Amino acid sequence: MRRVLLPLLLMLAACSREAAPYRQESYVFGTRVEISVAGLPEAEAQQATAKVLADLDALNGRLHAWQAGSEVTALNAAFASGKAAPVAPDLKALLQRSQQLEAASDGLFSPAIGRLVALWGFHADRYAPVSPDPVRLRALVQARPALSDLVFSGLQLTSNNPVVALDLGGAAKGWALDRAYASLKASGVHSALINIGGNVMALGAKTDGQPWRVGIRHPRKNEALAMVELRDGEAIGTSGDYQRYFELNGKRHCHLVDPRDGNTDCHLQAATVIAPAGKDAGLLSDVASKPLYLAGPASATHYARRMGVRDILLIDGAGQVWISPALNQRIHWLAKPQQITLLE
Repeated sequence: MRRVLLPLLLMLAACSREAAPYRQESYVFGTRVEISVAGLPEAEAQQATAKVLADLDALNGRLHAWQAGSEVTALNAAFASGKAAPVAPDLKALLQRSQQLEAASDGLFSPAIGRLVALWGFHADRYAPVSPDPVRLRALVQARPALSDLVFSGLQLTSNNPVVALDLGGAAKGWALDRAYASLKASGVHSALINIGGNVMALGAKTDGQPWRVGIRHPRKNEALAMVELRDGEAIGTSGDYQRYFELNGKRHCHLVDPRDGNTDCHLQAATVIAPAGKDAGLLSDVASKPLYLAGPASATHYARRMGVRDILLIDGAGQVWISPALNQRIHWLAKPQQITLLE
């Protein structure tokens, strides 16, 4: 699923003598990927970046939710038939960590609802407005598919619920960020910015010692609403209603399906989080925005604490802004909203 960050790499100011970073772009997970590496000769930066992009291409094939032959579709077929299927060690680790995050979010983040996502037509490279069969929708919701239904036995995986269908679109880019960060460090990179579909992670600082800066996109304009500096190992991600959505009968439906009722109502325009540096900061930046988006301002702080994030920003359907005190102290508004409410 595409995200809503608009990276602003303010590295080429006329007054700066800092050499421009090596930059490579690609297209993976159905979205744009950009990696900027600073402080290395171009040949070394290119080699390190190529290694990351090759891994991303492989992940895209492995985790595809509806493409035949992917590891995810093979697991889903096994679940539907009540059989066990092999699972790769790294994918097992991702699923087990996702089980923990699903529990922490009270199921608001749930990669087990692939059938619901498909029913709304979002399992397609190009999707059109659809109105799901209400009987089928109700049956899928009542079946309550969840990652807690998964049972691991070594590297074999089964599901106690045949309706479980994995869709890792809400975690894959964040997981990939963590892998890219580790790969670049192992290749001797000390300064880089990694952007995977708007989920962005900083490695070190720029070569002039200044932090990397990224822009938070305005949810209704093709421009940045604000900017924030990212410290080494921090990652930022946003879930929003304006990348993958359609309108039907005057109502907007976005790809963020609510597991509680199967609804695709776009109550918020965007929910942004900054995950603190840690072994799975990238994953957390991708996952944590989902429960905040679905829960809204009333419960945002509760779920932010449970997910381990402090820096959060919500924008509702009317454009009203809620922000945590922690993020309020570090954000730089480019177009300051008229009304800003501090979350408690």
